[in-house]
Amino acid sequence: MLIFSFNLQAQDVPKHSKEQLDQMMAPIALYPDALLSQILMASTFNKELKEAIAYSKEHPEEKGDKAVEKVQDKGWDASVSSLVAFPEVLSMLGAKPKWAKDLGNAFLAEPQRVMNSVQSLRKRAKEAGNLKSTKEQTITSSDANNTQIIEIVPAQAQTVYVPVYNPVYVYGPWMYPAYPPFYYYPPYPHYGFGVGLTIGIGFGVAIVAHNCMWGGFAWHSHNVNINVNRYNNINVNKLDVKKKNVNWDRNKAKNKTRPKTSSKDLQRKNAQKALKKNGLSPSEGREKLSGSNGTKLRQNLQSGKFNSSVFSGAKSPSNSRLEASRGSSSRSSINKNSNFSNYGGFSGRNFNRGASHGHSPRRRRR
Repeated sequence: MLIFSFNLQAQDVPKHSKEQLDQMMAPIALYPDALLSQILMASTFNKELKEAIAYSKEHPEEKGDKAVEKVQDKGWDASVSSLVAFPEVLSMLGAKPKWAKDLGNAFLAEPQRVMNSVQSLRKRAKEAGNLKSTKEQTITSSDANNTQIIEIVPAQAQTVYVPVYNPVYVYGPWMYPAYPPFYYYPPYPHYGFGVGLTIGIGFGVAIVAHNCMWGGFAWHSHNVNINVNRYNNINVNKLDVKKKNVNWDRNKAKNKTRPKTSSKDLQRKNAQKALKKNGLSPSEGREKLSGSNGTKLRQNLQSGKFNSSVFSGAKSPSNSRLEASRGSSSRSSINKNSNFSNYGGFSGRNFNRGASHGHSPRRRRR
């Protein structure tokens, strides 16, 4: 398994007190390691996270890997996109936007102390008898260099249950009355929790999440690990598998996030908008632009007219594309500087060529 290690170095001067960090991490410290790591990374992209929260609110039924695949064109960082798999998580982050922003700031400034806070809280929950293995998750504990590390992983590799708990009670009596933690109780009716959930840990519905769960921690070295195979299986922007380790750099990650839009893609989108504006269906345009209808439309374009009525009437003959390719319409009849030259991003010549043959225009050989 190939792993990318994102090396996070803490700052020399603490920016947050232990009380503040524990207060901040308490609502999510008992989440599975992979999900927790991706929440922390995503919180550093505050603007994109807000967009994802709004999207998930409009599409609450979308969950798991399939939901993440649907947002690959949004241009969000992969960590942000991954959270669309868990609408209840985005709902929680959206309920307390300042808290979500503070998470990102703390993780960027003091990643090591943030991770130490998580381990400290897990130890307290375990000692209180509230953190143990269940059918939903597996808890493992190891000691190295006089440090106890508690890891949380799904009991089933491809099925994730988001835990729900009251942080005031799950860690035992809360240690800092002046810093009470945020408690979020999911409003979704399908959770099925009663009002009695106050001390222990409950779980939401099962979410099928395999490739979108690509994060994790190397707790002893205070690194965030990325499972490259899973990451590349679901994200459009791939990681370079030739490298073994890279340092996590938020700015570099951001620069690789936005997918490039080609000029052809832009022209196609503009043309579709133009067709819709004139009451036409882009999906029907290709077929109806062939044959006599296409000839009439191109004549109108040459004279600077655009009349959607040419799309009405009987269907074009089956051999319309062949007619067009044999010269039923003259490509040279449309001047590239006609009134349609800037309409929808196409020149008259390119529109003619694409309409006649039913495919996007090719570059002319020189």
